[in-house]
Amino acid sequence: MDYAQKPGDGVPAYSRWVNRRAARVFAAAAVSMGVGPNAVTLISACLSVGGLLLLVAFPASWGTGFAAAVLLALGYVMDSADGQVARATGTGSPAGEWLDHVIDAVRTPALHVAVFFGFQRWFDLEPALRYLPLAFALLAVGHFTSQILAEQLSQHHTLRTRNAQRGHLEPAAQQKGVLWSLMILPIDTGIMCWIFIFWGSPALFLASYVFLFFFGIVFAAVSARRKYVHLKGLGK
Repeated sequence: MDYAQKPGDGVPAYSRWVNRRAARVFAAAAVSMGVGPNAVTLISACLSVGGLLLLVAFPASWGTGFAAAVLLALGYVMDSADGQVARATGTGSPAGEWLDHVIDAVRTPALHVAVFFGFQRWFDLEPALRYLPLAFALLAVGHFTSQILAEQLSQHHTLRTRNAQRGHLEPAAQQKGVLWSLMILPIDTGIMCWIFIFWGSPALFLASYVFLFFFGIVFAAVSARRKYVHLKGLGK
């Protein structure tokens, strides 16, 4: 399945070295069983929904948190496996890519909405902290939309003016290696999945969640500025 892998440059460490390698195993199994990429996408969604329902429906505990973390992490693995299946079998399509993005667009804020309801039901927190997940949901949706739009606008411009686009490629994007992958580990979706192992300890979970939130704000601001400058350069 090596030929079905995406380049790892600029990808957070967990996604780059753990999630994609695990997805390779699941993708190979899916191909051998004749399971298509869209079915893998739906399996990914079901696993994530199962993990989020645990956080809302059952009292906060170490067992609940671990089970939710495992389901969310498996959902993330399958989210990577669907693309590998599509590339390996040549069955990728615009409809499949659309389905994958729509599910991601819902799953991204749904995680923080589930944390919000979990806070209301199971955690004894200050009012300001109870509403932190809603702010995190807005941040996550904004960053996700920024990423998708920047990719689409860049591709659209490339189709229209290939020569001009070559002159404005972001040099940093071609130089991001191992160090960058480690530096941006806190924004890795896999890390967000696994912090739920602390769900049984409000203090530990809240400390982890708050750290990821503020790191996400800084990263999103830097990323948004970089994208704006890049797209502004393409327009000249």
